[in-house]
Amino acid sequence: MNNVHEEAIKKILSLMENVDEKMKGTFQNMHHGYLTETLVRFFKARDWDVQKAYKMLTDCLQWRIQNDIDNILSKPIIPADLYRAVRDSQLVGLSCYSKEGLPVIALGVGLSTYDKASVNYYVQSHIQMNEYRDRVVLPAATEKYGRHIGTCLKVLDTTGLKLSALNQIKLPTTISTIDDLNYPEKTETYYIVNAPYIFSACWKAVKPLLQERTKRKIQVLQGCGRDELLKVMDYSSLPHFCRKEGSGSSRNSSSNGTIDNCFSLDHTYHRQLYDYIKQEATLIETGRPIKQGSVHVDFPELDPKDAKIAETIESEFQKLADQNGKCNSLNGVKVNGD
Repeated sequence: MNNVHEEAIKKILSLMENVDEKMKGTFQNMHHGYLTETLVRFFKARDWDVQKAYKMLTDCLQWRIQNDIDNILSKPIIPADLYRAVRDSQLVGLSCYSKEGLPVIALGVGLSTYDKASVNYYVQSHIQMNEYRDRVVLPAATEKYGRHIGTCLKVLDTTGLKLSALNQIKLPTTISTIDDLNYPEKTETYYIVNAPYIFSACWKAVKPLLQERTKRKIQVLQGCGRDELLKVMDYSSLPHFCRKEGSGSSRNSSSNGTIDNCFSLDHTYHRQLYDYIKQEATLIETGRPIKQGSVHVDFPELDPKDAKIAETIESEFQKLADQNGKCNSLNGVKVNGD
């Protein structure tokens, strides 16, 4: 950091002295002892503007208080069959770690249907994975690799992405906005793999709307991305859909009889996460049955720039749908003489 950045951090720390005790408490729970690193994330998200970064931070802390985010890891999604349904339709998991020790998060964006539970359960599950990453996964990686690790890599599998995905675009957009506003700069690089034509068409339209900082983080890889990803992680760390060409987001992939699909509830990561949440719930609800029902989290309003991106995606999907309709109509027309 240069002198300007150091001065900016001093200014925001001075401003933070005036917030109430609740906000100070949740801020401590959020930075986990890495105060400067946490502030730098908010500064990066607001181009090192002190007032904008301070507003973003205090808005985030207020959101955490209003939605009791500090205790969200003690609120399991039960019964287990409901949680399994969430996992089967919101494909995400921890694959392993990169050569530098960064957690590798895999997402099956093309085959996630978000149709087995209410929106609140999907948002609750996503925030729980964020909090588990920040409170358990990243501290464990920091200890293992002997240096502070505060970010992760994400590998997005677009296998199966169809025009019908437009029907579910609102939920992923909401989740993305929650991340942008409350968990900024937690992803080092986004790798897009198994990209079909529909993704390529949308990417061309969306890319110019993204900030340069965001564009630099996104890499669209050829095919399943295996060769490129092996430069930053070992073969054993590759998500299951990157192991071989055409593998896709298989829901039941296995290797040597062990569950190898990090999307599955039977994968080690999800078993440990779910057990952790149930254990935390037991500690809080001692002697009482664990409450059922989803956690209702306030959904933030879309930033105008994010809203523009969402509109562009919808528009591109609609264009492709119209083209597809015309092609289908032409395919049904008989030409004289044929």
